[in-house]
Amino acid sequence: MKKLLIAVALLAFIVMPAASSAKPVKIYWWHAMRSARGEVANTMIKAFNDSQSEYEVVGAFKGNYDETINAGVAAFRARKQPHILQAFEVGTQTMMLSGAIYPVFKLMKDAKIDVNWDDYLQPVLSYYMNKDGKLLSMPFNSSTPVMYYNKDLFKKAGVKPLSKTKAITWDELGVITGKLVKSGAKGGMVTAWQSWTQVENYSAIHNIPFATKSNGYEGLDCNLTINNKMVVNHISRLMNWSKNKRFVYGGQKYQGPKAEFLAQNVGVYIDSISGIAKLKKAVKDFSWDVAPLPVEASMKVPQNSIIGGASLWVLKGHKKKEYKGVAKFLKFLSNNEMQIYWHKETGYFPITINAYKQLKKDGYYKKNPLQEVGIKQLMRQKPTKISRGLRLGYFIQIRNIINEELELVWNGKKTPQAAMDTAVARSNKELRKFERTYN
Repeated sequence: MKKLLIAVALLAFIVMPAASSAKPVKIYWWHAMRSARGEVANTMIKAFNDSQSEYEVVGAFKGNYDETINAGVAAFRARKQPHILQAFEVGTQTMMLSGAIYPVFKLMKDAKIDVNWDDYLQPVLSYYMNKDGKLLSMPFNSSTPVMYYNKDLFKKAGVKPLSKTKAITWDELGVITGKLVKSGAKGGMVTAWQSWTQVENYSAIHNIPFATKSNGYEGLDCNLTINNKMVVNHISRLMNWSKNKRFVYGGQKYQGPKAEFLAQNVGVYIDSISGIAKLKKAVKDFSWDVAPLPVEASMKVPQNSIIGGASLWVLKGHKKKEYKGVAKFLKFLSNNEMQIYWHKETGYFPITINAYKQLKKDGYYKKNPLQEVGIKQLMRQKPTKISRGLRLGYFIQIRNIINEELELVWNGKKTPQAAMDTAVARSNKELRKFERTYN
């Protein structure tokens, strides 16, 4: 009996540390997903945690994109960084060269987790690849701009509903916005995120370089080229439309333009596809739909649009067993169930072809055709070196510069050519600062 008690005591002594070590390894993810999107992210985290017991992902909202990146930088300097940091697409070059990241392609290889990168939407992957085609961060919330329109105002103005696949021309939009104003609308068109939609995506769709060196992919010594004839003519057109309210300036971001659309002050609203879910909840008193972005009449075969949104960067400085959990979590986020859930709840793209095919097979787009518009626009052509995306240092500052110069055009203080010339000169100074820092 005494021997049995001793054996039980010894067994308990041996088991106790093992029980303690069986606690799940914590993985910290800092993100910028607030409100409803934050709840969706939390649901995905819970699904992963419930699917296994070895790891526990802990999500934390750190503010908007700028605030989240700044929090990550400060934490890395203090050696208190999370495992995963969400950073928006304009921060890609800075993150790449920060020396703080563990590239996703290497993470998956080291963790011996097989990923079929060919199954991912290539226009999304290409934004986050290095010059050798290796993926540096995991795409998460990816979007592209589309054109929303008020079907009731269109009907009142005698304008037929637009195609969800074939883009109208900018000339045709000029006629439509004129009819909208003539029929009593306060304005024709408004645009959110003007640099992203009217300069960056306009350039990509028309296969016009935004910058030299393949938009910065092939070297830090690049320069902006947005003062070219086509972009300047496009800005001039919008400026002319503003004189008779066919174009209304609603602000640099999305709040003002969205408010104009919701109030039915304008019939056309250009913004991210990620606005679909919010518009479904916000619009109560009129019918609306989605169409591709307009193209120039000379562009018989328009290129793909480019993405916005953010990706997930893995930061250095953690243990090998923790990175195994990070890899498993990122792979989990990419599975069909998670991608379909994310797409349906937020409007952001499903980032894998397999998830997209499953949605089509399930008949989702027959019931919700407007949610496929952005995907088809993004996938309509194989990306070129120009239309695959932008890889610029200090891109946040550059976007701010472009927005500032465009405002001077809308306020009548500068010509489009002068504004774009100044935007190029100011932005190139930022690019040289970045080049000196990271070369």
